[in-house]
Amino acid sequence: MKRILTSILMIAAVLLTISSCATVPTGPLEEGELRLLSLTVPDNGVLQIGIQYWVKISFKADGRPAIRRVCMFWSGEGPYCSPVKNVHYGSDAYFEVPLYAQPDYKRLECYAEYVREGKILRTNTVASYVAGKS
Repeated sequence: MKRILTSILMIAAVLLTISSCATVPTGPLEEGELRLLSLTVPDNGVLQIGIQYWVKISFKADGRPAIRRVCMFWSGEGPYCSPVKNVHYGSDAYFEVPLYAQPDYKRLECYAEYVREGKILRTNTVASYVAGKS
């Protein structure tokens, strides 16, 4: 059963990567813009329920826009938002947010809110699949 679940998650991850690459805007960044690139969930997305994990969200930005918070949806339920800390800018830009897995197999989607020209804007959405196990 564990191998089947792992196989399903790997196939879903490959399909998601292919589809998410097609949906991420590819044009040049506008001044002060923030664009999410990927969402990396530890342990291939098979997470123990009740344990805190750190999800890595990679991004591309023009400058160093202030990232206010990240909001997540579990298979459409949400948003569940939390502040962002420890933002790493540069060629490998990313930030991490805490995550607790939910039971069953769910699609995790997230976006970030950031400040640009004094306004709070929302980024594109990135997603991954997560399976919570007891």
